[in-house]
Amino acid sequence: MTDAVQQRIADIVNGNDVVLFMKGTPLFPQCGFSSRAIAILEHLGVAYDSVDVLQDQAIRQGIKAFSDWPTIPQLYVKGEFVGGSDIMMEMYEAGELQQLMADQGVAAAN
Repeated sequence: MTDAVQQRIADIVNGNDVVLFMKGTPLFPQCGFSSRAIAILEHLGVAYDSVDVLQDQAIRQGIKAFSDWPTIPQLYVKGEFVGGSDIMMEMYEAGELQQLMADQGVAAAN
């Protein structure tokens, strides 16, 4: 894994309050897990950015090394890795994801 790819990922993660690395786009998710992650973010009503890992093989592999997490999607909030869709779902159902967004001062979507 090149340092340049890791730097690009770090810039994306640190440049957005909430970013989801996913397969596909929010309008056209390319896997069920990415679709569920988008649905959770939409329910939360927070502003977020997404990165389609299918468009960039270096990012697709690099994000796994960056987070030391083997699967996609991956959610980052204020530069911190939160988890994949299963963790997002568990946190959402427990009210923890909503609390995290509130605690981190994440803006609502317009």
